[in-house]
Amino acid sequence: MMHACRRSAFFLCLAFAFSAADVLAAESPSVEKLYAEHCVSCHGADRFGKMGPALLPENLGRLKREEALSVIRDGRALTQMPPFREKLSDAQIKALADFIYTPPAQAPRWELADMRASQVIHNKPGSLPDKPVFKADLLNLFIVVELGDHHATLLDGDRFEPILRFPTRFALHGGPKFSPDGRFVYFGSRDGWVSKFDIYNLKYVAEIRAGINMRNIAVSSDGRFVIAGNYLPHTLVLLDAVDLTPLKIIPVRDDAGKSSRVSAVYDAAPRKSFIAALKDIPEVWEIPYDDKAEPVYPGLVHDYRMGEALIADEPFDSGHPGPRPTGALKRVQSCSLQDCPVRRIRLDDYLDDFFFDQPYEHLIGAARNGKNGQVVSLIVGRKIADVDLPGLPHLGSGITWDWRGTPVLATPNLKEGTITVIDIKTWKTIRNIKTLGPGFFMRSHENTPYAWTDSMFSPNKEALEIIDKNKLEVVKTLRPAPGKTAAHTEFTRDGKYALVSIWEMDGALVVYDAATFKEVKRLPMKKPSGKYNVYNKITRSAGTSH
Repeated sequence: MMHACRRSAFFLCLAFAFSAADVLAAESPSVEKLYAEHCVSCHGADRFGKMGPALLPENLGRLKREEALSVIRDGRALTQMPPFREKLSDAQIKALADFIYTPPAQAPRWELADMRASQVIHNKPGSLPDKPVFKADLLNLFIVVELGDHHATLLDGDRFEPILRFPTRFALHGGPKFSPDGRFVYFGSRDGWVSKFDIYNLKYVAEIRAGINMRNIAVSSDGRFVIAGNYLPHTLVLLDAVDLTPLKIIPVRDDAGKSSRVSAVYDAAPRKSFIAALKDIPEVWEIPYDDKAEPVYPGLVHDYRMGEALIADEPFDSGHPGPRPTGALKRVQSCSLQDCPVRRIRLDDYLDDFFFDQPYEHLIGAARNGKNGQVVSLIVGRKIADVDLPGLPHLGSGITWDWRGTPVLATPNLKEGTITVIDIKTWKTIRNIKTLGPGFFMRSHENTPYAWTDSMFSPNKEALEIIDKNKLEVVKTLRPAPGKTAAHTEFTRDGKYALVSIWEMDGALVVYDAATFKEVKRLPMKKPSGKYNVYNKITRSAGTSH
């Protein structure tokens, strides 16, 4: 059941959530009564959220305080949030806004019991037909996320016509992920909701809240598991991909017991494992899901065949921080996510995001200082090189291709108008390509000689620049909507067409011929952020994010 409250109650309840201490002291009974009457059912007495989003500082990261004041005072279009300027004084409005940006006294917890209580089965797995209810190339479909009013559109990638527009949870983030066959799509929201949608039948299958503030999700290449990486609480959560039943919580902490937010978690398909970067601990974690995975050897190993190393068979979520116990440990014969320990790779610096090379043998991560990056070998489990990245790269949008016989990585930078191109064999910078401004997304396809990038963090936010992948230079600039933000290109299955977002409430999806750069079609949409092609995602195209 889709609840309208989940899309709009955040703004409805802002005005009632809690008062700051001085207001609460003077008006506690009336303020608590208002909150209980209007907000508890959707957001919870603890502000953690239920069907509606949480009212916590981490969940309000994209809503500035000035905007919160405006929402409370003037209401917000396209939601049920009314204006309260006639009912609340300026001091009360400010106190309310101040309070929701104040952390709770105790760190939020979200346990397996909370997750199970939140789980919704919309359609029992196996109850829906195995044949699609529409006609289209099932591998050339797009999911377009429309952040403006929290919807998604399933788009036919041949006719460029919507098949269905349907509601989503509040503030999707991290990009939807597909099952290996492309039938199901999984969404993750900033408020911790994971949703499974059956593309064939155009219906939701299941939903569950895996955290309070979530970074992103990943789906295992064998289709068995979904994993969620959380900011709040500091956990990784494993779910059964069939109905999203929670299987395991992995607390994220180091040997000393320090906990960390999860920066990002991705599937490393060739390795049959999940890889997680941590925001507050200089480590990368590998979590194998292959039942025949090799055992994990913490610490230094000379030669495990000589019996000189200890095998870790204790799950890392045992609740006991600190070093592993000493003594002989039995060998893990069958390693699955329910019982296999985490492989922890210690680094020189923190990682906010990362990127895989195509064989998934190396991880290239962005250091927090924004001046360089680290190359981590997933084979030997350590950093092997530094890369020069001038302006805080957005490695989650990095792409690869072969340049004159050499595999290269290219990434935009969030603080400089530069595309950095790196030789993956030597990890040396080949070229820094100047652009009109800092960008966020870069995309290409194996069947096109061009890469497309934006400048969405600059006064030239309307510009899309097209780079010749052989010449390593900008050869064309497009402005699909002058004065409006253009961003996030994605290609059709065959690479013949490029789809671009006009990232505004009165935005659009613009389709271009990828060879001639001529506009083919324009579909009005409400702040379309990303669009995701089924085939490109499930085949791990070098031109898009994984």
